[in-house]
Amino acid sequence: MNDAAKDTQSAHDPYPAYAAMRSECPVQAVASGSSGRHSYLVTGYAEARHALSDSRLSKDTAAFFAGKNSKRRLHPAVAHNMLASDPPQHTRLRKLVTGAFTSGAVAGLRPFITRLTDELLDQWPAEGPVDLVADLAVPLPVMVICELLGVPEIDRPQVQRWSAALFAAGEPERTDAASYAVADYMTGLIASKRLRPGDSLLDRLIAARDGEDHLNEEELVSLAVLLLVAGHETTTHFLGNAALALLQHPAELERVRSNPDAIPQALDELLRFDAPVSTSTFRFTTEAITLGETEIPAGVPVLVALGAANRDPDRFPTPDQLDLDRDATGHLSFGHGIHRCVGAPLAKAEAHIALGAILTRFPEFRLAVPAERLVWRHTRLVRGLDSLPVLL
Repeated sequence: MNDAAKDTQSAHDPYPAYAAMRSECPVQAVASGSSGRHSYLVTGYAEARHALSDSRLSKDTAAFFAGKNSKRRLHPAVAHNMLASDPPQHTRLRKLVTGAFTSGAVAGLRPFITRLTDELLDQWPAEGPVDLVADLAVPLPVMVICELLGVPEIDRPQVQRWSAALFAAGEPERTDAASYAVADYMTGLIASKRLRPGDSLLDRLIAARDGEDHLNEEELVSLAVLLLVAGHETTTHFLGNAALALLQHPAELERVRSNPDAIPQALDELLRFDAPVSTSTFRFTTEAITLGETEIPAGVPVLVALGAANRDPDRFPTPDQLDLDRDATGHLSFGHGIHRCVGAPLAKAEAHIALGAILTRFPEFRLAVPAERLVWRHTRLVRGLDSLPVLL
């Protein structure tokens, strides 16, 4: 099998490779491209959970790359965001946005999400085929986060295209260009909102910038970009992966189809089974540490394979089986510790409403092509489908 074929197979089903690595050693050095340098990849659950909350693993990418001759030219608002920071800066920034994603705040958004979902499904033909990714999983989270931030409707399609480019694998120039485009757009939107204030989350962040919460202009733009991009990209893949998992497991699909009230409990198992974020964002060791039984020197990157950890049989018995009766709480698809995804309640609400609506309106929906013909995105960070053709 040539390298291209191996890459395609890995994108389609990375879990056998993860299992082999975890069996060999749950924390091991892996080559970082052609530079000859090494990172450490974590595939075991216990080791991953520990790594995600170990303060000796820093997320301050600016500190790591300082003085290094990096060829990347990401906009600072993208490269140096809340996810790429440590306490106390991370604590201060996170506090400013947490209130928008509490269970109470998300409950207030549910009628809007339901209306958007119904409007999108109204456009589906009675029998199909439709692309569940392009016709639901992409536009729904984009419109929800744009509504939350106050992005005008006319700009939302372009915002989605920039976001997709930011996650493009193997296209650094395209990614770097998209980082400047989206940062410039949010800078302009912030300026216009200062002239015509509203009541969106972005307006509240502007008030923090211009008030007494010590949010400077660079941090304001960075937070806005992060919320815009991270607020929908992973939810898109959550919806697509969850729908495919159900379609490939008819007994589990029938269980939630006959009892929609079971969907909320099923979401954790769907997240565990095929995580929309396959590898956590960048971390590096600030001192030599021992993770599991592996010694890691100071100053090297550590990548936590969330999808691999979720399939660790020491934590989840028969991990390659989708079992909606399983207690899957404790999965790492949203991370763990102080960097756990702040938007997790919103992502779950969108998935609950969207899957419930599909199962209610199209109870016989099924794959339009064999699963092996589906195309997966080639990217280290997220795991998701390019498209998901279904018949209704």
